[in-house]
Amino acid sequence: MSASPVRKLLVVGGNGFIGSAICCAALAKGIQVTSVSSSGRPYTTPKGHTPAWTSKVTWLKGSAHNPTTFSDVLADVHGVVHTLGTLIEDGGKYKQAIREGNVTKMIGSALGSVFGFQNPLKGISEGSYEDINRDSALRVCEAFLSSGQGKQSPKPRPFVYISAEDVFRPIIPARYIETKREAEMGIEAMLSTSPPGQYRGVYIRPSLVYHAHYRPLTTPAAAIFDLSASLHRKIPQGIPKPSQLLHYLGAALSPQSSLSIRNARGPLKDASLGSPLDSIANAITIPPIHVDHVAEAIVIALEDSTVRGVVGVGRMRELIGWWPEDQHRSTQNAI
Repeated sequence: MSASPVRKLLVVGGNGFIGSAICCAALAKGIQVTSVSSSGRPYTTPKGHTPAWTSKVTWLKGSAHNPTTFSDVLADVHGVVHTLGTLIEDGGKYKQAIREGNVTKMIGSALGSVFGFQNPLKGISEGSYEDINRDSALRVCEAFLSSGQGKQSPKPRPFVYISAEDVFRPIIPARYIETKREAEMGIEAMLSTSPPGQYRGVYIRPSLVYHAHYRPLTTPAAAIFDLSASLHRKIPQGIPKPSQLLHYLGAALSPQSSLSIRNARGPLKDASLGSPLDSIANAITIPPIHVDHVAEAIVIALEDSTVRGVVGVGRMRELIGWWPEDQHRSTQNAI
């Protein structure tokens, strides 16, 4: 591991589900943490409790679409983690339903996503996939780069973007994962024009992120997907796996996504999307991951300057020492 001097960290969306876990994990490593969010309020649990660690975080109010609201912070930190994202375009109602454990509201949001209750003519608006998943990240990255002009850093300053594995189609519209990939490409394009050795992009791609107490509705699905991934790993070599059949059918029945990256190489060489059947194959072979494990892997990636590019679930498990390398390779071969 090549140690990176990330002693001051900005977490965009630090009072959210994943963002709060990152703040807590970073504090445990002695990193000074600042959170920026639209409310500026400290993190509270679904039951309204305020964990003790929140008193050690600097909580600021600001807009990811207008980073000038926290430009002084960007100039002072050694790394940035962007955690904003939306799975369903419903103004955050599904997040509230998950937080409350409200099954009825969650089903309503999911049905609205599946059957397209949203207005297809509304274009890019506040709360859309483009607005939250892509544009907010690009604006923050752009401001982060500007904050370092004229400065020389001994190690590359990391910009960590919380992306996702392609495991939710066709239940969730393709624009969800497409805007995630567009953000990855846009960030990498900006970083590639910066002075050599000054910045590095890390694109965290979790699958289903769960927590038994803070997100109880995710637990049953996590158990099912974990069992599915485990069973796939145990299928003997030579016996066709369901995921292989889905990939084969996907390639035969559907052209590759319009987001397929032409001449893709380097950190994002695997950023192209296949058919929805490929997404289903991913869902039944890539295990879910606990939010604390995601946060732990991110903090390790911040501190290790050799970590860059795409970091999927297998790589995250390797970073935290929970999934041996040979088991990871076996799983990748099964997908």
